[in-house]
Amino acid sequence: MKRNAREVVAGTRPLTALGAISNGVLSGAVGTLAMDLLLYARYRKDGGKGGFLHWEFSSDIRSWDQAPAPAQVGKRVFEGLFRRQLPDERAALVNNVMHWGYGIANGARYGVVAGSLRTPRIRYGAPFGAGVWASGYVVLPAAKLYEPIWKYDRRTLAKDLSAHLVYGLTTAAAFRLSGTLKNALRRSRTR
Repeated sequence: MKRNAREVVAGTRPLTALGAISNGVLSGAVGTLAMDLLLYARYRKDGGKGGFLHWEFSSDIRSWDQAPAPAQVGKRVFEGLFRRQLPDERAALVNNVMHWGYGIANGARYGVVAGSLRTPRIRYGAPFGAGVWASGYVVLPAAKLYEPIWKYDRRTLAKDLSAHLVYGLTTAAAFRLSGTLKNALRRSRTR
């Protein structure tokens, strides 16, 4: 098999599109978990009493009136596609599916971009996370689920941005680590 200059110098092989997407999906899941751990720590600091799994699975959401933006988006998508109303007892499930699905889908997109780079850097996760954060403040107000960004105070925006920076940086770190581990395994098999 013929190797290109990048492979010879770095001991790596470029990612295929499927490899970049699959690494991105996994990395996006790790990033979503890291973001959730930060948000859970804040919830506990602010007096929240529920355990992590109770909090993570939105166990306190009992109706669409209580449901946050991810659930509301999922409800609109489902009802628009299937022309059927979702009952209140599905609000928590839809919230989790949309939250995790969004984090994983954005991870896949990150994988496509980062996988096309010579050397994906962890620091690229900061603008990635900031971009995911900013897109929410464009799409969600347009959907009438958020207020326009200028109506939020700095503290709220900073807390939300910092959580998305954790997501982005962790996604980038996981992507970089997955590539490093795969290359190390390849090198060990060829020895």
